[in-house]
Amino acid sequence: MEIIFTNNAKDRSVYRYKKDFEMILERACQVLDRKGDWSLSVIYVTPEQIHEINRDYRGIDRPTDVISFAIQDDMSDMLIEEDQYELGDIFINVQAIRDQACAYGHSIRREACFLFCHGLLHLMGYDHMKEEDEKVMFALQDEILDELVKR
Repeated sequence: MEIIFTNNAKDRSVYRYKKDFEMILERACQVLDRKGDWSLSVIYVTPEQIHEINRDYRGIDRPTDVISFAIQDDMSDMLIEEDQYELGDIFINVQAIRDQACAYGHSIRREACFLFCHGLLHLMGYDHMKEEDEKVMFALQDEILDELVKR
């Protein structure tokens, strides 16, 4: 499994989450029974950068906390080389990590891990547009995260 990190936000504090994200990816694959060698990219961005991405690609003219871009929706044809599966990209707003941790009353580490897990589940085909889908996705987030990063 491989996670490629890019720090466009130039915030050195984000490097501390690398091992957490790797554990979350492994745990998600275990919980979801996803076999194989998975890879993805995490790009840390500023509020201004994610605002631009949100506006240009989603038509929503405001910053957000996390945006995921899956390589493809059908995960059955994701073989790229030697049994490695590329999931896509997760863009994480570094300021949202701090702001939301404070707002929700939990640690910065928990919020960073939550945003990564949320983005990862989107890459794996989960969504929360409908109430029943939201229940499934949010329950998976808790199942994956609670064992690794306490609230």
